[in-house]
Amino acid sequence: MTAKGMAIGALLLLAGNAFAEDFYIRNATVHTATAQGTLRNADVHVRDGRIVAVGANLAAAGGANVFDAGGKSLTPALFGGITEIGLEEVSGEASTVDSSVTLKDAQPARPEFDATLAYNPDSVLLPVARIEGIGFTLVGANNGGAFVAGQGGVVRLDGSADPIGPRALFVTLGDDAAELSGKSRAAQWMLLEQMVDEARGRIPATSPHALLTPAGRATLAKYLAGNGRIVFSVNRAADIRQLLRWANKQKLRIAIAGGTEAWKLGDELARAQVPVFVDALADLPADFDRIGATLENAARLHAAGVVVGFTQAGDNSHNARKIRQLAGNAVANGLPWEDGLAGLTRVPAQAFGVGDRVGAIAPGKLADLVLWSGDPLDVSSVAEKVWLGGKAIPMRSRQTELRDRYLQGSPSFPRAYSK
Repeated sequence: MTAKGMAIGALLLLAGNAFAEDFYIRNATVHTATAQGTLRNADVHVRDGRIVAVGANLAAAGGANVFDAGGKSLTPALFGGITEIGLEEVSGEASTVDSSVTLKDAQPARPEFDATLAYNPDSVLLPVARIEGIGFTLVGANNGGAFVAGQGGVVRLDGSADPIGPRALFVTLGDDAAELSGKSRAAQWMLLEQMVDEARGRIPATSPHALLTPAGRATLAKYLAGNGRIVFSVNRAADIRQLLRWANKQKLRIAIAGGTEAWKLGDELARAQVPVFVDALADLPADFDRIGATLENAARLHAAGVVVGFTQAGDNSHNARKIRQLAGNAVANGLPWEDGLAGLTRVPAQAFGVGDRVGAIAPGKLADLVLWSGDPLDVSSVAEKVWLGGKAIPMRSRQTELRDRYLQGSPSFPRAYSK
């Protein structure tokens, strides 16, 4: 960032801090992501970083600032999906990636590994995501050296250093974990059963065949007792069926990430009350775990009564902004619009234990808000203004700084030499 850009950012932050104390957003189309649904020509009152009231014609207190939304859409700040934001800078440079554990002696499971300990709130990826309306994300452990990868947690992209809410445990099943689990899906269940026996004390810690460290046993025991959600990355319907049976036997709180073929088990997932975070752009049989891929996955799951959220495969940390396209595509293929927005707001917030703070526009929630130029699920719309904790966020990032630098022409030099 240039010195001029940093100075502008500092001034905007100061202005945002002052503005955050007590202000009103007037005349907005407020998509509450609650049972209230969408409120037209509505106002939102924010004080000390939290939402005080939502409704029409709210009486403004003396001295409070007023921002006229001009009828535009106002939503909660969006969920960026399950990402490695703050855990990686350059995905191809190992020294900047902290999302997985790979030890010298192969270990199929290190549940005690907590990736949030490496979270960097000064990562350049944060402003890139938040100026696109992303306010929170679930930073997750990646299965680099263990198919029971470790823990992660929800972070707000406001620059705060610590995650909010409970931790989640991440497990990968199916072909993506084959090399880490004896090259067989059946071996994954065998290993998981042994880990459960160890965590519950049925196998002594001194056993020469133990899979878990003492810390790993204690961590897994916490999740087995229902204290935290286990997120399973899994796509094939047959693997999801086995997961539902196993989770029911162990009485676990689980969620599914990916779930390309989850639509085949919609009724079972609904009965088990398992939220599914789908990649709504997965429409091709990319491998043998995804033969049943369809753009109607989210709509079919919703029709069966499954709670649907969104996450994306691939380079999701650097491209978190594209998660709106996932929700928009799901809506274009049959998911109701309000449920598309809920999948980016209320659903992940509630699933990962932070629904009391983020994910909706309602009294008592943090004032994490986004004003959009148009339909927030349409990629042609942009975030015009973002508030996190009631503070106006400077709409600048490393990318906008580079844009501004290289788009300024010079009469005597090419663009690259303009500054």
